[in-house]
Amino acid sequence: MAQQVATANARKVSAKELYPELRRIPTFSQTSEEDLACLGDVDVLDVPAGSILYRAGESAVYFWIVLHGELRAYKSDSDGSQMYINVVKDGDTFGEVAILAGHAVTGATCETITDCTLGRVLPENFWSLMATCPVVRRAVLENMSRRLEAYTALTLHREKLISLGTLAAGLMHELNNPGAAAKRAASQLRENMTRQQELSLRMSRAQLSPDQLECLAQLQEEVFTPAKHPAMSSLEQSDAEEALTEWLESIGVENAWKMAPTLVAAGWTRGDIECAQESFPSNVLSDALNWLEALVSNVQLVGTIEESIARVTELVMAVKKYAYEDKNKQHKLDIHDTIQSTLTILGHKFRQKQITIEKQFNPDIPVLTTCGSGISQVWTNLLDNAIDASPEPGKITVRTWTEGEWVCVGITDQGAGIAPEHRAKVFEPFFTTKPVGIGTGLGLDIAHRVVTGHYGGQISFASEPGKTEFVVKLPMTNPKEV
Repeated sequence: MAQQVATANARKVSAKELYPELRRIPTFSQTSEEDLACLGDVDVLDVPAGSILYRAGESAVYFWIVLHGELRAYKSDSDGSQMYINVVKDGDTFGEVAILAGHAVTGATCETITDCTLGRVLPENFWSLMATCPVVRRAVLENMSRRLEAYTALTLHREKLISLGTLAAGLMHELNNPGAAAKRAASQLRENMTRQQELSLRMSRAQLSPDQLECLAQLQEEVFTPAKHPAMSSLEQSDAEEALTEWLESIGVENAWKMAPTLVAAGWTRGDIECAQESFPSNVLSDALNWLEALVSNVQLVGTIEESIARVTELVMAVKKYAYEDKNKQHKLDIHDTIQSTLTILGHKFRQKQITIEKQFNPDIPVLTTCGSGISQVWTNLLDNAIDASPEPGKITVRTWTEGEWVCVGITDQGAGIAPEHRAKVFEPFFTTKPVGIGTGLGLDIAHRVVTGHYGGQISFASEPGKTEFVVKLPMTNPKEV
């Protein structure tokens, strides 16, 4: 484990004495001894490898010069994971970001990778140098700009990976349900087929008459006829199952309690199978009706497998559209299609929080031809925020409409609303009202940059207690194409 370095033994060396070494540092390569006079004394530290130079949250903020060695900076998350921000080596300088941004505490932890010799400059000496030496000022600001760009890119990449991980976890959850349903149905189908074969053999030995064979053929034909029954309420279905069970038991049919729910679910009534009672003697009637129930059950199980496979296909297509929607430089964009794909992938989150989705899609929305990319990430971030804000249970409304040359999408939740003091900051990067470790504050920033930068569109919101709606407006004509 890295040890905190003791800095009490730092030796003070005048900038004039260090000038030959400082000239090797790119930041100071164009300076004279007079330029560096404002630095005064510089604390020089010899720090062994594997030491913590400073930790995130410490109040000591300095400008550092790497005379020799290599260090790395990282941030620790609440879950214990670390995000490495930067590596600095011989000739580099660092620490200017915190001073220039006016931070009172350090934002990251810095650890030595090798044995290091470092120069430490007090903030007041750093500001004096920045004020009197334009060459150093320009070099320091260039370094700061590069570091901020690199850190922003790293953080955005991490945000995308987190989002991808969330979607992947949701996809696995979504695929598990139809997969498990298909597996159960296939297992039960195998059992039914075995039972049906045994019943068929027993009936064949009974030497059925032509009338009896005709009755079985009619029943079989009805089984394969498309569903003809209207949907019933739970109470109606329960009453129908009870009545059919009592009748089947009264005519001596075995497993009546098991047969009735299957037959009722398929829309069968007593009238549909009374011909069997008339055609078969009591010793064959039970086998004939159990054979019928097995056949009906088989058809239902095949339907379950078909629905499960269709659901898996739907999920795969949704992910494909989500991932590859903008691979071509210019492509067609069906707004409803992209929204529906995102709703499909996030379906598990809606169910976990008992949130219903109300879609108010305008059928006249045109398909856009655009060079823009990343629109599914916009829907993901807006819907994810709406889910977090929604009460349990709740409702999220997604609506589409047109305004002149704009295609508009509104996403509304029933949450507590955005506090007035936070509204001016919602699209700022890293601003979040979520607990530490829960939100990165980049979701709305990404959405804003994609909508405005990639599509030339607009994004806004209106909020009050119980209703917050984010509205995205995309131009029907891509500005890049004009």
